[in-house]
Amino acid sequence: MKKILIATTKPFAPEAIKKIKKILSKANSEYNLELLENYTDRQNLLKAVADANALIVRSDKVDADVFEAAPKLQVVVRGGAGYDNVDLDSATKKGVVVMNTPGQNSNAVAELAIGLALFGLREKFSGKSGGEMRGRTLGLHGFGYVARNVFRIARAFGMKVIVYTRYSKGAAAAIGLKVTNSLEQLYEKSDIVSIHVPARGEHIKSVSYDVLKYLKDGAVVVNTARKEVINEPDLVRIMEEKPGIKYMSDITPDCEDVFQEKFEGRYFFTPKKAGAQTIEANINAGVAAVQQIVAFFENGDTTYQVNKK
Repeated sequence: MKKILIATTKPFAPEAIKKIKKILSKANSEYNLELLENYTDRQNLLKAVADANALIVRSDKVDADVFEAAPKLQVVVRGGAGYDNVDLDSATKKGVVVMNTPGQNSNAVAELAIGLALFGLREKFSGKSGGEMRGRTLGLHGFGYVARNVFRIARAFGMKVIVYTRYSKGAAAAIGLKVTNSLEQLYEKSDIVSIHVPARGEHIKSVSYDVLKYLKDGAVVVNTARKEVINEPDLVRIMEEKPGIKYMSDITPDCEDVFQEKFEGRYFFTPKKAGAQTIEANINAGVAAVQQIVAFFENGDTTYQVNKK
């Protein structure tokens, strides 16, 4: 019998757990499901994973210590799209397959991105005269699952949407999106820039002064990706140079004290990473995670593997 451990400091919704149990009860093989929820001591995780064959996490850190403590571990599934919380190199060395669940929380994140854009454009509902979404240009920095949902919602607002992507130009053009020739051009032409790139490789600190300097004075920058994609000193610099720029995010930057000191009324950060924090996304990610684990054990399916094979 395979043991599946769900280890979450931010637990899945009760409805998600109910559906997960139902899926396992109908699987061809027998599985032992163990829940480790709201844990505060990592030793509890290391102890629980010792005899686990599969691990499901959300934003929980899965580092080399976890893999060392789990000699039976075969697969880790991150319930969500981003997987920078999992040490892929350590997983590969131990022969562990790591997967994510792309697209399951994309609508939730997209709705938040639009909400943050509106919040910034309307001066945070402070009573000051703000602006309207209709007729404005929204620039999508990246074109994955979330960005595609942002595009869908933005059209209903009557916005003009443009995108910069190096990898999905054909897909973007096929649905009527104008693809800019460069990232600089995207930032120059947009009234609102919404960032949708992963925190890895070339994207780390890619939102630097080299592109930020092209922003309009009055632009709203929305980041529902990761703080690591932003060069924070450069963001501070451009906001000092152009006092109309606003920055809205569900990630608090490391330089929050600078924002508090210098940019009152021009920024907003949610208390915790909030993009996927909806009941629907929670359920979708949990269900997808366990379905992928069952498919892995019963059919050898590694469709969503993100580490080296």
